[in-house]
Amino acid sequence: MKKRASCGIVALLMALVLFGVMTMKIQNENLKRRLRNRIDGLPRGVVQSTSDMELKRLWASSSQKYLQDISGNYTALLAMAVGISQKQNVDILVRKFLIDNCSIILFHYDGNVDGWRDLEWSDKAIHILAHNQTKWWFAKRFLHPDVVSTYDYIFLWDEDLGVENFHLGRYLQIMASEGLEISQPALDPDQSSDIHHRITVRDRKAKVHRRVYDFRGSLNCSDESRGPPCTGWVEGMAPVFSRAAWRCVWHLIQNDLIHGWGLDMKLGYCAQGDRTKKVGVIDTEYIIHQGIPSLGGASINKAPSKSLDLRTHIRRQSTAELEKFNKRWNQAVREDKEWSKHFEGYARKKG
Repeated sequence: MKKRASCGIVALLMALVLFGVMTMKIQNENLKRRLRNRIDGLPRGVVQSTSDMELKRLWASSSQKYLQDISGNYTALLAMAVGISQKQNVDILVRKFLIDNCSIILFHYDGNVDGWRDLEWSDKAIHILAHNQTKWWFAKRFLHPDVVSTYDYIFLWDEDLGVENFHLGRYLQIMASEGLEISQPALDPDQSSDIHHRITVRDRKAKVHRRVYDFRGSLNCSDESRGPPCTGWVEGMAPVFSRAAWRCVWHLIQNDLIHGWGLDMKLGYCAQGDRTKKVGVIDTEYIIHQGIPSLGGASINKAPSKSLDLRTHIRRQSTAELEKFNKRWNQAVREDKEWSKHFEGYARKKG
């Protein structure tokens, strides 16, 4: 009887020891995991995971305020790829945004930064130079979501847009009140020289529109349409993204496909919900698309015929990138079963 009791005690002690060892092992693994999450063991309170595009003074100044709210509510960043040939238009555009304390970052694709220094706002903007690169190339490398997370809205615009009838503060008030995560200003049909899709055309009777009705040719845009080009879609020339939408869009931008062709058809997946409701075109704050080919276009040192040849090469490259992007997307959809299950009906119901 005593022997059995001793065996029971030994077994209990062994179980307790084993339990203690397993507990210590689990605690050790949890500690390692927490340390890994703390960026190689940094104490949590010192980690700064976000940044912004605000220029800082070399000395303290109580009179200087950074990241001022637009109309007391929102902060925004305007990012554009620019060339010196569009200096006059960019000047007008930037001045319009600076009225509402918007942060400005200019991506110079033609190598000319000094040519902008005579503009009074030049020192207030951030200038980044890389020869012959597109705004998507720049955005992927310099607008990481953690860097721009301070801003409520990101404007990734082309340089050939007219903003005479555009007011930034009112635009963002509408975008927020309408619950839009992705938007663009409508295009003035009377003055815009380059309109590709009817959904971008201004509706004079509306404040915002989210779909277009079109039954021409192969199009069948109706109330049943669930995707581009009928609804849930904006064009790549003047998109505006909420903070959450931009975090998704940044990951959608392909590192090696710099022209961004095909991205606009997929932006709706980043709308943080139903793209037919979360993506829209704002009509009351509209712009003019001048349709001026700049990147790869004519310059002082290039003859017009040479410029046209460059534009042809760029278009061919863009088309090739579109094909590659679509193949990559389709393969990703096939391989990601969970995504396909979640978006099955969403992906099938196109315009």
